[in-house]
Amino acid sequence: MDIGVVFQCDPPASEVVRLAQQAETLGFSHVWTFDSHLLWEEPFVIYSQILAQTSRVTVGPMVTNPGTRDWTVTASLFATLNEMFGNRTVCGIGRGDSALRTLGYKPTTIAELRECVTLIRELAHGREADYKGRPVHFPWVRDGALEMWIAAYGPKALALAGEVGDGYILQLADPDIAAWMIKSVRTAAERAGRDPAAIKFCVAAPAYVGDDLAHQREQTRWFGGMVGNHVADIVGRYGESGAVPQALTDYIRGRHGYDYAEHGRAGNTHTDFVPDEIVDRFCVLGPVEAHLEKLRELRALGVDQFALYLQHDDKEHTLQAYGEKIIPALAAAAPSPR
Repeated sequence: MDIGVVFQCDPPASEVVRLAQQAETLGFSHVWTFDSHLLWEEPFVIYSQILAQTSRVTVGPMVTNPGTRDWTVTASLFATLNEMFGNRTVCGIGRGDSALRTLGYKPTTIAELRECVTLIRELAHGREADYKGRPVHFPWVRDGALEMWIAAYGPKALALAGEVGDGYILQLADPDIAAWMIKSVRTAAERAGRDPAAIKFCVAAPAYVGDDLAHQREQTRWFGGMVGNHVADIVGRYGESGAVPQALTDYIRGRHGYDYAEHGRAGNTHTDFVPDEIVDRFCVLGPVEAHLEKLRELRALGVDQFALYLQHDDKEHTLQAYGEKIIPALAAAAPSPR
């Protein structure tokens, strides 16, 4: 199982670059960032610095969307970084949340996301693609490559991940829900005539290493609010019809609005409705042994990467604990490749 890390692009950008360098030294495989340009700094500028000052980690957004940049511009950004640094990027993408809602826009449609995924991947590989009825390509791309990992909760987005995604991103670390979601993606892949084993599965969630569980819960309760915001959209569309697991729909009944000014931040005042049980299920908390137990359970379900959010008050210690204890322990007991 690979271990990645997810940062927000808070200033100074040099601190994000420093933490990315530290992550590579500690054995992390991926460095991801949020992509919401009104709330944080522009990630693609920062990626260039991260890639220039590292040699191994793969870098990308968790997640970008089809709505805030022209699709050909997004493709060019990835293709340029890959030309400069040797195909070390990955594109995490979804319908769009904070980046679009803070502009007053709604998330894009599944149809738009499908077209966007296909176009970006084709252009980044140096192949011709159809853009609004017009053939386009990058004549300067040589030996290009880019994997498209789709973030999803709802049934149509899960199906899309199975049909066209190179990877699937689930933003919560509950094994029961992960099993449900992974099965949905694999089923969609099979129906589309694809090999479901070829799709990479990434679980992303806050991780906090330590013994003060009560404090850790308060520092990561924001995540249940963020997930609840996505789930509320699905419940609004489908009702409580089984379109997503009941464990996801039950806890949002006490939800009252959401303030994007506090999006992804510890101490978010709009997350009081999130109970401790949900924090424990969605996040990875406690001492090292508790992290290893949950990660091994996720790995057994077919999860290829755990990407830990470091939005709390003890980033350095958790990063170090993963590098010194958790990553080596997982590698020492790694199962045979699928």
